[in-house]
Amino acid sequence: MTELLLLLLLSHVSSSVKHSLKYFTTASSGVPNLPEVMAVALVDDIPAGHCDSTTQRVEPRQEWIQDYLDNDPQQLDWYRRQCAESLPVVFKARFDDLRQQFNQSGGVHILQRMSGCEWDDETGEVTGFSQYGYDGEDFLSLDLKTLTWTALKPQADMTQQRWNDDKPRIKHNENFLTQLCPDWLRKSLNYGRSSLQRTELPSVSLLQKSPSSPVSCHATGFYPDRALMLWRKDGEDLHEDVDQGEILPNHDGSFQMRVDLKLSSVKPEDWRRYDCVFQLSGADDKIITKLDKAVIRSNSENPSNMTVPIIAAVVGVALILIAVTGFMVYRKKKAKHPPSSPENGTELCEKLNPETRLTNTQ
Repeated sequence: MTELLLLLLLSHVSSSVKHSLKYFTTASSGVPNLPEVMAVALVDDIPAGHCDSTTQRVEPRQEWIQDYLDNDPQQLDWYRRQCAESLPVVFKARFDDLRQQFNQSGGVHILQRMSGCEWDDETGEVTGFSQYGYDGEDFLSLDLKTLTWTALKPQADMTQQRWNDDKPRIKHNENFLTQLCPDWLRKSLNYGRSSLQRTELPSVSLLQKSPSSPVSCHATGFYPDRALMLWRKDGEDLHEDVDQGEILPNHDGSFQMRVDLKLSSVKPEDWRRYDCVFQLSGADDKIITKLDKAVIRSNSENPSNMTVPIIAAVVGVALILIAVTGFMVYRKKKAKHPPSSPENGTELCEKLNPETRLTNTQ
């Protein structure tokens, strides 16, 4: 029965053939030593490139993205001009508007935008999305079905009305998110196919902060991001006293995930009856790790052990994490409801796509 359930779950996970191109833009005010605007592009949740208003440089994060831009200098030039000119101007203007709407005169504030598209390579279905967040809360979202902006808090009502009145701008966003963005995504997939279609197994560790803390079964370094990990007792899946973490990206394009087991319900003599199972979609073998005190890495024994998996995800990509982190909250909240679309996630997309022309970015 357990094997059947595992097979069904994995077949469900592996049936997902959606690819995505996402753009995260983060602008800040009142934060010293931080670029005012940062942007990062992700293909299938793998960092593809980023830029910021301080260096004004476009920096590809993958060789296949570099190859793509090398073969399309016009697109690269558009990307650079958008990074250096459009985003700083647009987001400064939006900050000024938001300070007025929130009656703010200073302080630290963060404006974020997530936009992009998903493409199902089996059905051909395309979904565009774009939304804004301000100071960690949802602010505005674009519904491409109704071609209207939706205010997600009262202070956004004024902006919603103004942007909904700009019909040409909304149509422009619709065209970009449902036509140009998917086209750019398909081209990226062609260049990155050998990398994006690879299969890599993770290293799996048992981690524990303190003797009274849950034991975390942590897998890192796997690819793609379609995987299943669970705790079992006597070969049966556990659902109680288990905390399932979400799959998160590493800086190198691989992924990590964890599942915690609360030890309060585990008798010392029963430890040998528990194990952690990891299985990657497309891989035949499972990685099984027995619950064993001898292999648990703990802060109390070696503080560096607990930080290794986390540090691995951030070294060398501080700008990317700053740009993306705020929207991880949105991703959790909207896991079952893909975001609509906010207005101008298009600028960054367009800079990557010479066919995209931004006019009077809102």
